[in-house]
Amino acid sequence: MRDLHKSSVLGSKHGSLMSWRPQYRSSKFRNVYGKVASREHCFDGIPITKNVHDNHFCAVNARFLAIVTESAGGGSFLVIPLEQTGRIEPNYPKVCGHQGNVLDIKWNPFIENIIASCSEDTSVRIWEIPEGGLKRNMTEAVLELYGHSRRVGLVEWHPTTNNILFSAGYDYKVLIWNLDIGEPVKMIDCHTDVILCMSFNTDGSLLATTCKDKKLRVVEPRSGRVLQEASCKNHRVNRVVFLGSTKRLLTTGVSRWNTRQIALWDQEDLSMPLIEEEIDGLSGLLFPFYDADTHMLYLAGKGDGNIRYYEIGSEKPYLSYLMEFRSPAPQKGLGVMPKHGLDVTACEVFRFYKLVTLKGLIEPISMIVPRRSETYQEDIYPMTPGMEPALTPDEWLSGVNRDPILMSLKEGYKKTSKIVFKAPVREKRSVVVNGIDLLENVPPRTENELLRMFFRQQDEIRRLKDELSQKDIRIRQLQLELKNLRNSPKNN
Repeated sequence: MRDLHKSSVLGSKHGSLMSWRPQYRSSKFRNVYGKVASREHCFDGIPITKNVHDNHFCAVNARFLAIVTESAGGGSFLVIPLEQTGRIEPNYPKVCGHQGNVLDIKWNPFIENIIASCSEDTSVRIWEIPEGGLKRNMTEAVLELYGHSRRVGLVEWHPTTNNILFSAGYDYKVLIWNLDIGEPVKMIDCHTDVILCMSFNTDGSLLATTCKDKKLRVVEPRSGRVLQEASCKNHRVNRVVFLGSTKRLLTTGVSRWNTRQIALWDQEDLSMPLIEEEIDGLSGLLFPFYDADTHMLYLAGKGDGNIRYYEIGSEKPYLSYLMEFRSPAPQKGLGVMPKHGLDVTACEVFRFYKLVTLKGLIEPISMIVPRRSETYQEDIYPMTPGMEPALTPDEWLSGVNRDPILMSLKEGYKKTSKIVFKAPVREKRSVVVNGIDLLENVPPRTENELLRMFFRQQDEIRRLKDELSQKDIRIRQLQLELKNLRNSPKNN
């Protein structure tokens, strides 16, 4: 298949080539290999969550590694500075403000110490990690966002806009939060079952989702309008990823014969996949990762230790198999380092952080292009999305789209973001989106939901009592001022 791809590339007319096609003439990535970090550069002794939810439970950026942990009562996650490798003490401080299991965590792409989490307690929370990591348990979030009536399974930051966060709940809704005001500003209400995955195109003007109702959707996020929809009868979709700016989508799923399968789609026509390819007969979920800079696709199986990788082309056969990284230790999930956190001196083009639950181990795996030269390899590091947002929330919400602001890994390397997160001061508590109050009473269906509702109401009662006592104090102050005014001799 590899040779077929090469010949098809060499034989194609230069007039029909896309601007980035020439690099396919000699595939630079044919010999990419995976290199596991030595034991002392792994993170050990971590009580990784045993939750069976199909998420990665791990988020990483150039400064911190965050991992959802097993915890008795409530939900918690660890945040470890990247340089602090080796064994992590059992009493290492945690972020532990949630009242239910934490289901997803994601770092803000523009502010490296801000992380979003969502939980079974129906809330989404924004946390500010102090410089150098946690010194004690953190229970106070800078923002607590209530709007879902069921547990929240996914959070996703907008790729080009600062402070816009998407959350998907088991109430089948996607809420778009504007963190400048700490409120949900849009609701996407087109799904009829649990949303399994969300993926943005490069400028964040389109959102692709997979859903338990077996449908793949491409949605215009600001209006909530479904632009394309595929009912996947022969390919039960699990995960979806936009393939950069190629106007293509890739999904992983299960065929009608229960084999693992991938499918490639044209985002403007989901009536039929461009190709479907069987992978193997294993049962674990396939996580797809796409690197737009190298046009490489990585497929990692949950519950096995393999990561296959492919090169994506613009013409048939579209997918060229490169190689497979094999390991006997099964992965529960994988974190991915952003491009600006990679080691360009080692020709590293991708880095995974693999969760090995049985060993309580987080194992970095570097994908490396073998090169003899020690100098900066311009051809494998094109300009890449940096840490500067292209839009403000108001601009994006008003309909503006803008491509990410790019940076060079050569000199922009280790450049830190100057943006600081400012938590809004919020007064009003009713959350109305599209004319619906999201916090109006929804009857609990299970004992767990009843408990969560109870905790939420306890919080609300505590908050109202505080507010009431503040108002009492203010009333007393005003009464005294009034009394003083009455008693003071009138000015003649």
